[in-house]
Amino acid sequence: MKVYITRNIPDSGIKMLRDKGYEVDINSKDKVLSKSELIKNLKKKDYNAVLCLLTDKIDGEVFDAAKNAKIFANYAVGFDNIDLEAAKQRGVMVANTPGVLNEAVAEHAVALMLAASRRIVEADSFSRKGKYKGWAPMLFLGNSLFGKTVGIVGLGRIGSRVAHMVSDGFGAKVVYYDLKRNEDFEREFPNGSIEYKEDVDEALRESDFISIHLPLTEKTKHIINKEKLSLMKPGALLVNTSRGPIIDEAALAEALKNGRIKGAALDVFEFEPKITKALTRLSNVVLTPHIASATEEARSKMAELAAINIIEVLEGRTPPASILPS
Repeated sequence: MKVYITRNIPDSGIKMLRDKGYEVDINSKDKVLSKSELIKNLKKKDYNAVLCLLTDKIDGEVFDAAKNAKIFANYAVGFDNIDLEAAKQRGVMVANTPGVLNEAVAEHAVALMLAASRRIVEADSFSRKGKYKGWAPMLFLGNSLFGKTVGIVGLGRIGSRVAHMVSDGFGAKVVYYDLKRNEDFEREFPNGSIEYKEDVDEALRESDFISIHLPLTEKTKHIINKEKLSLMKPGALLVNTSRGPIIDEAALAEALKNGRIKGAALDVFEFEPKITKALTRLSNVVLTPHIASATEEARSKMAELAAINIIEVLEGRTPPASILPS
């Protein structure tokens, strides 16, 4: 069996594949392959499986380049980079890596809340430039997360972990918006410290912090736009660790510049890897380069789950994290 990996990943997953006796080829360049490069590489051998990344755009032409591949295992939770209809037409299994990175991404979301609210990046830059001359009562005043209202937009695996972290750790009240209410989850919170909102507008109006945890679809693209930003409290902070195009970055930059909202923290970007220049010029936004899942533990578990998905399919079984066929 032959497996192609589109970019180097943690060794634990690669070792699992090689221990099964598979021939594993890895893109030796530490960069995203262009579509033409990926197709060229896939045509070099008769690959039985492909382990791809969220930065790879997988469409019908790519599937056809690996015509005997039974599975494309995505090293990511999301799969908006894959044309599922094209996969379905060709009978190709698609799998992802959910669950194993919940804690890491949730931790990063909370870290971004704290970094933005406590002005960590600004203060760090100030200190490095030698501007610190001693304690001052008004120096870098921020806002506390403790006891505030945190709005979770999308109560999936990661959103639910963020809800617990801010409630259990910071005594925050949680309001959440999702397609349907989760009363079983609500019972995990004492004294009514969580509340469901049927309309995302209600969550936006009431929250001091908004944390986005939605998949990218046609319906969620730009769900946070100029109109929605206008509903938020002037002192509110917006955090996004899901997918960049969920937020209209031009509208966000304008809202931050005009003080319509107090701040934002983004780990993902609308035109990734490009970042809207207007955002980079603002001091009230924290920017991190899509690293929410970047812990040694989470990334290794992602590699292992991707490997398991491939092994199960090549041995004639159903992988634990299949998307197609449903």
